[in-house]
Amino acid sequence: MSDPVRLLLVDDDPLVRAGLSSMLTGVVELQLVGEARDGQEAVRAVQALRPDVVLMDIGMPLMDGIAATEAIRERTAVIMLTTFGSDTDLLRALRAGASGYLLKDATPREIVTAVVKVAAGESVLSPQSTRQLMDHVGAADKEVRRTSALGALQQLTERERDVVLAVAEGKSNAEVAAALELGLATVKTHLTNSLAKLQLTNRVQLALLAHDAGMV
Repeated sequence: MSDPVRLLLVDDDPLVRAGLSSMLTGVVELQLVGEARDGQEAVRAVQALRPDVVLMDIGMPLMDGIAATEAIRERTAVIMLTTFGSDTDLLRALRAGASGYLLKDATPREIVTAVVKVAAGESVLSPQSTRQLMDHVGAADKEVRRTSALGALQQLTERERDVVLAVAEGKSNAEVAAALELGLATVKTHLTNSLAKLQLTNRVQLALLAHDAGMV
């Protein structure tokens, strides 16, 4: 059996933190390593506790979840917690490096599944959800984003672009490997190389870039 995923809870509402802690305590797949009540505490907690995944609220005092995600995205994976009150804020968080999102009324099993997936390098954001979020963003800079995204993707080899497109379509690594007739290790190598070339941190950002470029 693999080691449990080390999880940090970040929310300024003590009732939300208590509820999540109560739901997830004792779940064999997870180990709750700590809590934080704002983004500044989250950054310090990530440095001290080294969690594998952070469940992060968006709206918090002192430092919000978006700024905190930008500060810790190189050290750990982040899942945003949201009531879906602001799609624009959520999209900003995903662009900042979050690996996906969960609604605050998600079931314990949904949370566990999402955390385990993100810890394994997957995402918890479907292409349909990405498109819904993008629809809430003004179209004024759409062409600018498209030009920039297309230019960025030119850095990739043809095979790397194939892998990025498959990821943007919502395929898991195994599904990408099957669709492109590649080994799983090769898919992971293409993803790693693509993320490094594009200076991105996760597959959600790859999906958003592909969407900006008009590939999906």
